[in-house]
Amino acid sequence: MNFFKQLVSTKCGYRSALKSYRGCISFLHSLPDTSVDINSQEHEIVIALGSNVGDRLYNFNEALERMKKSGIGIQRHGCLYETEPAYVTDQPMFLNSAVRGVTTLGPHELLGVLKRIEKEMGRTNGIRYGPRPIDLDILFYGKFRIGSEILTVPHERIWERPFVMAPLLDLLGSDIDNDTVACWHSLSSHSGGLFEFWKKLGGESLIGRDGLKRVLPVGNRLWDWSRKTSVMGVLNLTPDSFSDGGKFQSVEAAVSQVRLMVAEGVDIIDLGAQSTRPMASRISPEEELDRLGPVLEAVLKMPEVDGKLLSIDTFYSQVASEAVSKGAHLINDVSGGQLDPNMLSVVAGLKVPYIAMHMRGDPSSMQNSENLQYDNVCKQVATEIYVRARNAELAGIPAWRIITDPGIGFSKTTEHNLDIVTGLQTIRAEIARKSLAVSHAPMLIGTSRKRFLGEICGRPNAVDRDPATVAAVTAAVLGGANIVRVHNVRDNVDAVKLCDAMLNRKQ
Repeated sequence: MNFFKQLVSTKCGYRSALKSYRGCISFLHSLPDTSVDINSQEHEIVIALGSNVGDRLYNFNEALERMKKSGIGIQRHGCLYETEPAYVTDQPMFLNSAVRGVTTLGPHELLGVLKRIEKEMGRTNGIRYGPRPIDLDILFYGKFRIGSEILTVPHERIWERPFVMAPLLDLLGSDIDNDTVACWHSLSSHSGGLFEFWKKLGGESLIGRDGLKRVLPVGNRLWDWSRKTSVMGVLNLTPDSFSDGGKFQSVEAAVSQVRLMVAEGVDIIDLGAQSTRPMASRISPEEELDRLGPVLEAVLKMPEVDGKLLSIDTFYSQVASEAVSKGAHLINDVSGGQLDPNMLSVVAGLKVPYIAMHMRGDPSSMQNSENLQYDNVCKQVATEIYVRARNAELAGIPAWRIITDPGIGFSKTTEHNLDIVTGLQTIRAEIARKSLAVSHAPMLIGTSRKRFLGEICGRPNAVDRDPATVAAVTAAVLGGANIVRVHNVRDNVDAVKLCDAMLNRKQ
């Protein structure tokens, strides 16, 4: 007979929950499914996704859309992992992730929905553990342990699969956010919960080796950003940017600068047609597009940029949409979705990576005294970045497409900027309390030629701050930055190479 084991609710914090995991197991009691009214209420669920046939990322996107239309409200996404096949090894590499959501479907109804989606997307009864366009498994269903002829929850093979455990943990925070999550920890049958079980498997040391890579989909490739620090070169198409305003407004000058940056080793080119310096006046989306469009079209035609990523620095959804339609690869939004109510939903539809930066107010107000008030700048910036990323995710941008930026020079004093550059690990740890997925996201740092460097070094002219920029970039990379945004590409490429060599040696 089918049965459910329902875990009694526990109202406890992280530390007390850790101590009570073993005790929680003793509160499990078996109930026949007919006595548990599970269809009339909403339950939190975790579903694992896998694909290794066809366009794997398209398969993920399509499965998620079908799940949403079938009564599954997706609220969180794990990171994206490219993994070597298990059990049957003579087959293509897999993409794996997991999502956390809510549903009023009963567990067997949910199973039926997932099996229907698999079938509609072309899955057949082939070799067990063999190739498949989509694989959808229920890892957790509410506070229930389920055992039947066709369904076992928690999924019986969670505990032996790093490619399942990694995205599962991404859906959690290091703080236990509700009773259901506390129950999931208890169901691991490990005194330390899911986190300790993950450590037992090898934990973060597994990422990047043993066929388990954390990747970000961009352009036509999966980007393993952990292999090297990426250098983003700044291309300002504005007359009033603080460092090089007016230098690259013509198409010819812009193309020449792009050619130079490529020759110097740039990985990403960030095109911006609106100044975001302090007190900058805002221009319209139309004017921004007038500046950006001709240059973007010319750059996309350059054979030198093949293999490089093109980023668009904008807070307007209209600009983002037009630029991506022309061929841009990612959107860099200094407002984190705060200055255009349509930005997040538009980027979700564009299915490109989204850089969510921290800023309070807008460029004209960000340095107001009220926007410079922090008790602990690293922790508060982390909390506010998490909120930006959470809003993006709820709008449909998966965590696996999000890049974070603590916003050096935006709503910060010199002291705040120093605290952030030296406190990147604190920022990640604070984000991790709420979301391990967002804490694992690539982090971009933009210290280049910023005013705080000039104040410290006595360099009033922005172009004289390149040596200080190299020092700040070095500190950021050694502190955990994955992308650095700079004006002087050559010198910072060298700095990044040295930092990466030191970090690799240390590992």
